Amino acid sequence: METKITGKDIIALGFKQGKWMKEAIAHINENGLKGAAMEIYLEQFKSPDPIALHAKPVDFSINIKAENELEEDNVSKVINSMQTLMKTPTLVDGAIMPDACPAGPDGTIPVGGVAVAKNAIHPGMHSADICCSVMLTDFGKADPKAILDAAHTNTHFGPGGRDRNAQFRFPKELLDAFEANYLLNDGQMIQIARSHLGTQGDGNHFLFVGTSKKTGNTMLVTHHGSRGPGARLYTKGMKIAERFRKELSPETKKQNAWIPFETEEGQSYWEALQVIRQWTKANHEVLHNSVAETLDIDIENRYWNEHNFVFKDGDLFYHAKGATPLDAKFMPDITGPRLIPLNMSEPVLIVEGATTKTNLGFAPHGAGRNVSRTQHRKSKTGTIMQIFKEETRGLDVRFFSKEIDITELPSAYKNANAVRQQMDDYGLGTVIDEVMPYGCIMAGDWQKNAPWKIKRDKRRNSKRNNS
Repeated sequence: METKITGKDIIALGFKQGKWMKEAIAHINENGLKGAAMEIYLEQFKSPDPIALHAKPVDFSINIKAENELEEDNVSKVINSMQTLMKTPTLVDGAIMPDACPAGPDGTIPVGGVAVAKNAIHPGMHSADICCSVMLTDFGKADPKAILDAAHTNTHFGPGGRDRNAQFRFPKELLDAFEANYLLNDGQMIQIARSHLGTQGDGNHFLFVGTSKKTGNTMLVTHHGSRGPGARLYTKGMKIAERFRKELSPETKKQNAWIPFETEEGQSYWEALQVIRQWTKANHEVLHNSVAETLDIDIENRYWNEHNFVFKDGDLFYHAKGATPLDAKFMPDITGPRLIPLNMSEPVLIVEGATTKTNLGFAPHGAGRNVSRTQHRKSKTGTIMQIFKEETRGLDVRFFSKEIDITELPSAYKNANAVRQQMDDYGLGTVIDEVMPYGCIMAGDWQKNAPWKIKRDKRRNSKRNNS
Protein backbone atom coordinates (compact mmCIF):
# COMPACT_ATOMS: atom_id res chain seq x y z
CA MET A 1 0.00 0.00 0.00
CA GLU A 2 1.34 3.41 -1.02
CA THR A 3 2.23 5.78 1.84
CA LYS A 4 0.19 8.94 1.88
CA ILE A 5 1.81 12.35 2.37
CA THR A 6 0.64 14.12 5.54
CA GLY A 7 0.87 17.61 6.96
CA LYS A 8 3.78 16.53 9.16
CA ASP A 9 5.74 15.52 6.06
CA ILE A 10 5.23 18.94 4.49
CA ILE A 11 6.11 20.81 7.70
CA ALA A 12 9.28 18.68 7.92
CA LEU A 13 10.25 20.11 4.52
CA GLY A 14 10.24 23.60 6.05
CA PHE A 15 6.74 24.82 5.16
CA LYS A 16 4.47 26.73 7.55
CA GLN A 17 1.05 25.36 8.35
CA GLY A 18 -1.81 27.23 6.70
CA LYS A 19 -5.21 26.97 5.03
CA TRP A 20 -3.50 25.98 1.78
CA MET A 21 -2.11 22.74 3.24
CA LYS A 22 -5.28 20.63 3.16
CA GLU A 23 -5.82 21.24 -0.55
CA ALA A 24 -2.10 20.75 -1.31
CA ILE A 25 -1.99 17.37 0.48
CA ALA A 26 -5.04 16.18 -1.45
CA HIS A 27 -3.48 17.26 -4.75
CA ILE A 28 -0.15 15.55 -3.97
CA ASN A 29 -1.79 12.27 -2.98
CA GLU A 30 -4.31 12.24 -5.82
CA ASN A 31 -1.56 12.79 -8.40
CA GLY A 32 1.06 10.60 -6.71
CA LEU A 33 3.62 13.40 -6.58
CA LYS A 34 6.99 12.43 -5.08
CA GLY A 35 10.51 13.73 -4.75
CA ALA A 36 11.40 16.54 -7.13
CA ALA A 37 7.87 16.68 -8.62
CA MET A 38 6.35 17.28 -5.18
CA GLU A 39 8.96 19.91 -4.30
CA ILE A 40 8.34 21.80 -7.54
CA TYR A 41 4.59 21.81 -6.81
CA LEU A 42 5.14 23.03 -3.23
CA GLU A 43 7.38 25.93 -4.31
CA GLN A 44 4.30 28.12 -4.75
CA PHE A 45 3.48 27.80 -1.04
CA LYS A 46 6.90 28.77 0.29
CA SER A 47 6.84 31.75 2.63
CA PRO A 48 8.96 34.61 1.35
CA ASP A 49 12.10 35.48 3.28
CA PRO A 50 11.36 38.02 6.04
CA ILE A 51 11.67 41.63 4.92
CA ALA A 52 14.51 43.19 6.91
CA LEU A 53 14.51 46.64 8.43
CA HIS A 54 16.49 49.31 6.60
CA ALA A 55 20.11 49.08 7.77
CA LYS A 56 20.02 52.80 8.53
CA PRO A 57 17.14 55.27 8.78
CA VAL A 58 15.78 56.68 5.54
CA ASP A 59 16.53 60.40 5.37
CA PHE A 60 13.74 62.70 6.57
CA SER A 61 13.28 66.47 6.73
CA ILE A 62 13.42 68.30 10.07
CA ASN A 63 11.18 71.39 9.97
CA ILE A 64 11.49 72.20 13.67
CA LYS A 65 13.98 73.82 16.03
CA ALA A 66 14.02 74.10 19.81
CA GLU A 67 13.28 77.61 21.10
CA ASN A 68 14.25 76.87 24.71
CA GLU A 69 15.59 74.17 27.04
CA LEU A 70 12.17 72.58 27.50
CA GLU A 71 11.78 72.22 23.75
CA GLU A 72 15.27 70.75 23.34
CA ASP A 73 14.19 67.60 25.18
CA ASN A 74 10.97 67.43 23.16
CA VAL A 75 12.70 67.88 19.80
CA SER A 76 15.39 65.36 20.71
CA LYS A 77 12.78 62.71 21.56
CA VAL A 78 10.88 63.42 18.34
CA ILE A 79 13.99 63.09 16.17
CA ASN A 80 15.12 59.91 17.93
CA SER A 81 11.70 58.30 17.53
CA MET A 82 11.58 59.35 13.88
CA GLN A 83 15.02 57.83 13.23
CA THR A 84 13.83 54.48 14.58
CA LEU A 85 10.58 54.76 12.63
CA MET A 86 12.42 55.43 9.37
CA LYS A 87 14.05 51.99 9.49
CA THR A 88 10.61 50.48 8.69
CA PRO A 89 11.08 48.60 5.37
CA THR A 90 8.20 50.25 3.48
CA LEU A 91 9.23 53.86 4.16
CA VAL A 92 10.91 56.01 1.50
CA ASP A 93 10.63 59.55 2.91
CA GLY A 94 9.46 61.51 5.92
CA ALA A 95 9.24 64.87 7.65
CA ILE A 96 8.49 66.45 11.02
CA MET A 97 6.68 69.76 11.53
CA PRO A 98 7.18 72.62 14.05
CA ASP A 99 4.35 71.29 16.25
CA ALA A 100 5.92 67.82 16.58
CA CYS A 101 5.81 65.98 19.91
CA PRO A 102 6.26 62.32 20.92
CA ALA A 103 3.20 60.06 20.63
CA GLY A 104 4.38 56.80 22.15
CA PRO A 105 7.38 54.48 22.57
CA ASP A 106 10.54 54.97 20.53
CA GLY A 107 9.80 54.31 16.86
CA THR A 108 6.23 55.60 17.02
CA ILE A 109 5.41 58.30 14.47
CA PRO A 110 5.29 61.59 16.38
CA VAL A 111 2.38 63.97 16.31
CA GLY A 112 3.42 66.42 13.61
CA GLY A 113 5.09 63.65 11.61
CA VAL A 114 4.75 62.56 7.97
CA ALA A 115 5.87 59.09 6.85
CA VAL A 116 5.78 58.09 3.18
CA ALA A 117 5.39 54.37 2.42
CA LYS A 118 5.49 52.57 -0.90
CA ASN A 119 2.44 50.38 -1.61
CA ALA A 120 1.64 50.03 2.09
CA ILE A 121 -0.87 51.39 4.60
CA HIS A 122 0.23 51.60 8.23
CA PRO A 123 -2.85 51.89 10.51
CA GLY A 124 -0.66 52.76 13.49
CA MET A 125 0.57 55.83 11.63
CA HIS A 126 -2.90 57.37 11.39
CA SER A 127 -3.97 56.09 14.84
CA ALA A 128 -7.51 55.61 16.18
CA ASP A 129 -8.59 59.20 15.48
CA ILE A 130 -8.79 58.60 11.73
CA CYS A 131 -9.45 61.72 9.67
CA CYS A 132 -9.18 64.17 12.55
CA SER A 133 -10.01 67.36 10.68
CA VAL A 134 -11.19 70.96 10.75
CA MET A 135 -14.10 72.62 8.92
CA LEU A 136 -14.87 76.34 8.54
CA THR A 137 -18.23 77.92 7.71
CA ASP A 138 -18.48 81.65 6.93
CA PHE A 139 -21.75 83.10 8.31
CA GLY A 140 -21.23 86.61 6.99
CA LYS A 141 -22.08 89.40 9.45
CA ALA A 142 -23.87 87.14 11.94
CA ASP A 143 -23.46 87.91 15.65
CA PRO A 144 -20.62 85.73 17.05
CA LYS A 145 -22.46 85.19 20.35
CA ALA A 146 -25.58 84.01 18.53
CA ILE A 147 -23.46 81.54 16.53
CA LEU A 148 -21.75 80.23 19.67
CA ASP A 149 -25.05 79.93 21.57
CA ALA A 150 -26.72 78.05 18.71
CA ALA A 151 -23.71 75.80 18.34
CA HIS A 152 -23.70 75.08 22.08
CA THR A 153 -27.34 73.99 21.82
CA ASN A 154 -26.69 71.71 18.86
CA THR A 155 -23.27 70.16 19.47
CA HIS A 156 -22.33 67.17 21.65
CA PHE A 157 -19.02 66.62 23.44
CA GLY A 158 -17.87 63.81 25.68
CA PRO A 159 -18.14 60.02 25.44
CA GLY A 160 -20.82 58.06 23.64
CA GLY A 161 -23.31 59.19 21.05
CA ARG A 162 -26.51 61.18 20.84
CA ASP A 163 -29.82 60.00 22.27
CA ARG A 164 -32.11 58.49 19.65
CA ASN A 165 -34.44 61.50 19.71
CA ALA A 166 -31.50 63.89 19.16
CA GLN A 167 -29.76 62.05 16.31
CA PHE A 168 -29.19 63.61 12.90
CA ARG A 169 -30.50 61.88 9.79
CA PHE A 170 -27.97 59.32 8.57
CA PRO A 171 -27.46 59.91 4.81
CA LYS A 172 -28.49 56.94 2.65
CA GLU A 173 -25.35 57.21 0.50
CA LEU A 174 -23.27 56.80 3.66
CA LEU A 175 -25.29 53.79 4.80
CA ASP A 176 -24.84 52.21 1.35
CA ALA A 177 -21.08 52.84 1.53
CA PHE A 178 -20.80 51.23 4.97
CA GLU A 179 -22.78 48.19 3.83
CA ALA A 180 -20.64 47.79 0.70
CA ASN A 181 -17.37 47.35 2.64
CA TYR A 182 -16.85 44.20 4.70
CA LEU A 183 -14.72 46.06 7.27
CA LEU A 184 -17.57 48.51 7.97
CA ASN A 185 -20.64 46.36 7.38
CA ASP A 186 -21.54 45.13 10.85
CA GLY A 187 -24.57 46.07 12.91
CA GLN A 188 -22.69 47.58 15.83
CA MET A 189 -20.43 49.66 13.57
CA ILE A 190 -23.43 51.14 11.74
CA GLN A 191 -25.35 51.73 14.97
CA ILE A 192 -22.39 53.67 16.38
CA ALA A 193 -22.00 55.58 13.11
CA ARG A 194 -25.63 56.72 13.46
CA SER A 195 -25.44 57.75 17.11
CA HIS A 196 -22.00 59.42 16.87
CA LEU A 197 -22.96 61.60 13.89
CA GLY A 198 -22.87 65.17 15.18
CA THR A 199 -20.57 64.44 18.14
CA GLN A 200 -17.12 65.89 18.81
CA GLY A 201 -15.52 63.68 21.46
CA ASP A 202 -13.07 65.12 23.97
CA GLY A 203 -9.37 65.98 24.33
CA ASN A 204 -8.27 68.83 22.09
CA HIS A 205 -11.37 68.75 19.88
CA PHE A 206 -13.26 72.03 19.85
CA LEU A 207 -15.93 74.31 18.38
CA PHE A 208 -14.46 77.78 17.76
CA VAL A 209 -16.19 81.02 16.77
CA GLY A 210 -14.32 84.09 15.56
CA THR A 211 -14.19 86.83 12.96
CA SER A 212 -12.13 87.06 9.80
CA LYS A 213 -9.28 89.55 10.11
CA LYS A 214 -9.72 90.33 6.42
CA THR A 215 -13.52 90.66 6.05
CA GLY A 216 -14.91 90.89 9.58
CA ASN A 217 -17.25 87.98 8.80
CA THR A 218 -18.21 85.59 11.59
CA MET A 219 -16.77 82.10 11.15
CA LEU A 220 -17.41 78.78 12.86
CA VAL A 221 -14.58 76.21 12.98
CA THR A 222 -15.00 72.66 14.28
CA HIS A 223 -12.22 70.19 15.08
CA HIS A 224 -12.86 66.48 15.55
CA GLY A 225 -12.34 63.11 13.89
CA SER A 226 -14.23 59.96 13.03
CA ARG A 227 -15.22 59.06 16.60
CA GLY A 228 -16.45 55.48 17.19
CA PRO A 229 -16.54 54.31 13.55
CA GLY A 230 -12.94 55.40 12.96
CA ALA A 231 -11.72 53.84 16.19
CA ARG A 232 -13.37 50.52 15.31
CA LEU A 233 -11.87 50.51 11.80
CA TYR A 234 -8.44 51.28 13.27
CA THR A 235 -8.72 48.28 15.62
CA LYS A 236 -9.60 46.01 12.69
CA GLY A 237 -6.79 47.49 10.60
CA MET A 238 -4.18 46.91 13.30
CA LYS A 239 -5.21 43.25 13.60
CA ILE A 240 -4.90 42.75 9.83
CA ALA A 241 -1.55 44.58 9.77
CA GLU A 242 -0.24 42.46 12.63
CA ARG A 243 -1.00 39.25 10.69
CA PHE A 244 1.01 40.59 7.77
CA ARG A 245 3.81 41.78 10.07
CA LYS A 246 4.29 38.31 11.56
CA GLU A 247 4.46 36.81 8.09
CA LEU A 248 6.37 39.50 6.19
CA SER A 249 8.56 41.40 8.64
CA PRO A 250 8.70 40.17 12.25
CA GLU A 251 11.50 42.66 13.00
CA THR A 252 9.18 45.60 12.32
CA LYS A 253 7.76 47.19 15.48
CA LYS A 254 4.12 46.29 16.12
CA GLN A 255 2.98 49.91 15.96
CA ASN A 256 4.48 50.14 12.46
CA ALA A 257 2.88 47.00 11.00
CA TRP A 258 1.46 47.48 7.53
CA ILE A 259 -1.18 46.17 5.13
CA PRO A 260 0.20 45.66 1.59
CA PHE A 261 -1.96 47.81 -0.68
CA GLU A 262 -2.07 45.31 -3.54
CA THR A 263 -3.74 42.65 -1.37
CA GLU A 264 -7.50 42.24 -1.03
CA GLU A 265 -7.21 43.43 2.57
CA GLY A 266 -5.24 46.49 1.46
CA GLN A 267 -7.81 47.46 -1.16
CA SER A 268 -10.70 47.01 1.29
CA TYR A 269 -8.95 48.96 4.03
CA TRP A 270 -8.17 51.85 1.67
CA GLU A 271 -11.82 51.95 0.54
CA ALA A 272 -12.96 51.84 4.17
CA LEU A 273 -10.71 54.81 4.97
CA GLN A 274 -12.45 56.82 2.24
CA VAL A 275 -15.88 55.97 3.66
CA ILE A 276 -14.73 57.04 7.14
CA ARG A 277 -13.50 60.26 5.53
CA GLN A 278 -17.00 60.83 4.06
CA TRP A 279 -18.59 60.12 7.45
CA THR A 280 -16.25 62.57 9.22
CA LYS A 281 -16.98 65.31 6.72
CA ALA A 282 -20.71 64.73 7.30
CA ASN A 283 -20.03 64.83 11.05
CA HIS A 284 -18.78 68.40 10.66
CA GLU A 285 -21.50 69.39 8.19
CA VAL A 286 -24.50 68.40 10.31
CA LEU A 287 -23.29 70.62 13.16
CA HIS A 288 -22.56 73.60 10.92
CA ASN A 289 -25.86 73.20 9.06
CA SER A 290 -27.81 72.96 12.33
CA VAL A 291 -26.48 76.37 13.38
CA ALA A 292 -27.61 77.91 10.07
CA GLU A 293 -31.04 76.30 10.44
CA THR A 294 -31.45 77.33 14.10
CA LEU A 295 -30.70 80.98 13.30
CA ASP A 296 -32.23 80.90 9.79
CA ILE A 297 -29.13 82.45 8.23
CA ASP A 298 -27.25 81.84 5.00
CA ILE A 299 -23.89 80.14 4.62
CA GLU A 300 -21.48 82.30 2.59
CA ASN A 301 -18.56 79.86 2.29
CA ARG A 302 -17.25 76.55 3.61
CA TYR A 303 -14.09 74.46 3.35
CA TRP A 304 -12.31 71.78 5.34
CA ASN A 305 -9.21 69.65 5.55
CA GLU A 306 -8.01 66.56 7.36
CA HIS A 307 -4.77 66.66 9.32
CA ASN A 308 -4.61 63.07 10.51
CA PHE A 309 -5.03 60.70 7.59
CA VAL A 310 -3.36 58.66 4.84
CA PHE A 311 -3.05 60.39 1.47
CA LYS A 312 -2.32 58.51 -1.77
CA ASP A 313 -0.24 59.70 -4.70
CA GLY A 314 0.42 56.90 -7.19
CA ASP A 315 2.05 54.05 -5.28
CA LEU A 316 3.07 56.31 -2.37
CA PHE A 317 1.02 56.59 0.82
CA TYR A 318 1.62 59.72 2.89
CA HIS A 319 0.79 59.03 6.53
CA ALA A 320 0.19 62.43 8.16
CA LYS A 321 -0.02 62.06 11.94
CA GLY A 322 -1.06 65.60 12.67
CA ALA A 323 0.06 67.45 9.53
CA THR A 324 -2.01 69.69 7.28
CA PRO A 325 -2.00 68.90 3.53
CA LEU A 326 -0.93 71.91 1.46
CA ASP A 327 -0.88 70.08 -1.87
CA ALA A 328 -4.29 69.97 -3.60
CA LYS A 329 -3.52 66.47 -4.96
CA PHE A 330 -4.17 65.09 -1.47
CA MET A 331 -7.73 66.45 -1.30
CA PRO A 332 -10.17 65.25 -4.00
CA ASP A 333 -12.92 67.66 -2.85
CA ILE A 334 -10.82 70.75 -2.18
CA THR A 335 -12.89 73.97 -2.18
CA GLY A 336 -10.66 76.46 -0.37
CA PRO A 337 -7.48 77.08 1.61
CA ARG A 338 -6.37 75.07 4.65
CA LEU A 339 -6.94 75.65 8.38
CA ILE A 340 -4.36 75.55 11.19
CA PRO A 341 -5.71 76.18 14.71
CA LEU A 342 -3.23 77.15 17.44
CA ASN A 343 -5.00 77.49 20.81
CA MET A 344 -8.27 78.96 22.08
CA SER A 345 -6.77 82.44 22.61
CA GLU A 346 -5.04 82.59 19.23
CA PRO A 347 -6.45 82.94 15.72
CA VAL A 348 -7.15 79.98 13.46
CA LEU A 349 -4.76 80.45 10.54
CA ILE A 350 -6.09 80.21 6.99
CA VAL A 351 -3.18 79.15 4.80
CA GLU A 352 -2.07 78.21 1.32
CA GLY A 353 1.30 76.88 0.25
CA ALA A 354 3.45 75.09 -2.28
CA THR A 355 4.98 71.63 -2.04
CA THR A 356 8.74 71.56 -1.46
CA LYS A 357 11.29 68.80 -1.07
CA THR A 358 11.40 69.35 2.68
CA ASN A 359 7.69 69.89 3.49
CA LEU A 360 6.48 66.99 1.24
CA GLY A 361 3.27 68.97 0.63
CA PHE A 362 2.38 69.49 4.31
CA ALA A 363 2.26 72.13 7.06
CA PRO A 364 1.81 71.87 10.83
CA HIS A 365 -1.66 71.11 12.16
CA GLY A 366 -1.56 73.28 15.27
CA ALA A 367 0.68 74.45 18.09
CA GLY A 368 1.51 71.06 19.60
CA ARG A 369 2.64 70.35 23.16
CA ASN A 370 6.03 70.43 24.88
CA VAL A 371 4.92 68.51 27.96
CA SER A 372 2.28 65.92 28.80
CA ARG A 373 -1.09 66.87 30.28
CA THR A 374 0.03 65.54 33.68
CA GLN A 375 3.26 67.58 33.63
CA HIS A 376 1.34 70.70 32.60
CA ARG A 377 -1.21 70.22 35.38
CA LYS A 378 1.56 69.86 37.96
CA SER A 379 3.29 73.02 36.71
CA LYS A 380 0.29 75.29 37.39
CA THR A 381 -0.28 77.16 40.66
CA GLY A 382 -3.50 78.72 41.95
CA THR A 383 -7.06 77.46 41.78
CA ILE A 384 -8.52 76.04 38.58
CA MET A 385 -10.86 79.05 38.30
CA GLN A 386 -7.97 81.52 38.77
CA ILE A 387 -5.93 79.81 36.07
CA PHE A 388 -8.95 79.69 33.76
CA LYS A 389 -9.84 83.39 34.17
CA GLU A 390 -6.25 84.50 33.67
CA GLU A 391 -5.76 82.52 30.46
CA THR A 392 -9.16 83.20 28.82
CA ARG A 393 -9.60 86.89 29.65
CA GLY A 394 -11.83 88.58 27.06
CA LEU A 395 -13.01 85.29 25.54
CA ASP A 396 -16.28 83.34 25.82
CA VAL A 397 -14.81 79.92 26.63
CA ARG A 398 -17.19 77.12 27.62
CA PHE A 399 -16.71 73.52 28.68
CA PHE A 400 -19.55 71.23 27.65
CA SER A 401 -19.23 69.11 30.79
CA LYS A 402 -19.27 72.30 32.92
CA GLU A 403 -15.90 71.23 34.34
CA ILE A 404 -12.77 73.20 33.35
CA ASP A 405 -9.92 71.24 31.76
CA ILE A 406 -6.78 73.28 32.40
CA THR A 407 -4.75 70.94 30.15
CA GLU A 408 -6.53 72.52 27.17
CA LEU A 409 -5.83 76.13 28.14
CA PRO A 410 -3.33 78.15 26.05
CA SER A 411 -0.38 77.50 28.39
CA ALA A 412 -0.66 73.75 27.66
CA TYR A 413 0.55 74.38 24.10
CA LYS A 414 3.70 75.57 22.41
CA ASN A 415 4.20 79.28 21.83
CA ALA A 416 1.98 80.14 18.86
CA ASN A 417 4.28 82.91 17.58
CA ALA A 418 7.23 80.49 17.52
CA VAL A 419 5.20 77.98 15.47
CA ARG A 420 4.22 80.72 13.02
CA GLN A 421 7.82 81.88 12.73
CA GLN A 422 9.01 78.35 11.99
CA MET A 423 6.30 78.01 9.35
CA ASP A 424 7.94 80.98 7.62
CA ASP A 425 11.47 79.72 8.23
CA TYR A 426 10.81 76.30 6.70
CA GLY A 427 8.37 77.27 3.94
CA LEU A 428 5.33 75.59 5.48
CA GLY A 429 2.51 77.66 4.05
CA THR A 430 1.54 81.31 3.83
CA VAL A 431 -1.12 82.84 6.10
CA ILE A 432 -3.76 84.54 3.90
CA ASP A 433 -6.30 85.30 6.64
CA GLU A 434 -6.89 84.71 10.34
CA VAL A 435 -10.04 83.88 12.31
CA MET A 436 -9.68 86.10 15.38
CA PRO A 437 -11.06 84.39 18.50
CA TYR A 438 -14.42 85.27 20.05
CA GLY A 439 -14.98 82.07 22.02
CA CYS A 440 -15.04 78.30 21.92
CA ILE A 441 -16.54 75.13 23.38
CA MET A 442 -14.56 72.07 24.44
CA ALA A 443 -15.48 68.86 26.26
CA GLY A 444 -13.83 69.85 29.53
CA ASP A 445 -13.04 67.44 32.33
CA TRP A 446 -16.05 65.19 31.68
CA GLN A 447 -14.53 62.37 33.75
CA LYS A 448 -14.72 64.41 36.96
CA ASN A 449 -18.43 63.69 37.36
CA ALA A 450 -18.63 60.62 35.15
CA PRO A 451 -21.24 58.08 36.42
CA TRP A 452 -18.59 55.39 36.87
CA LYS A 453 -16.48 57.73 39.00
CA ILE A 454 -19.44 58.78 41.16
CA LYS A 455 -20.33 55.11 41.78
CA ARG A 456 -16.72 54.32 42.64
CA ASP A 457 -16.49 57.21 45.10
CA LYS A 458 -19.76 56.14 46.74
CA ARG A 459 -18.41 52.62 47.20
CA ARG A 460 -15.18 53.96 48.71
CA ASN A 461 -17.06 56.27 51.08
CA SER A 462 -19.37 53.42 52.09
CA LYS A 463 -16.38 51.19 52.90
CA ARG A 464 -14.76 53.94 54.97
CA ASN A 465 -17.98 54.55 56.91
CA ASN A 466 -18.40 50.84 57.63
CA SER A 467 -14.81 50.23 58.66
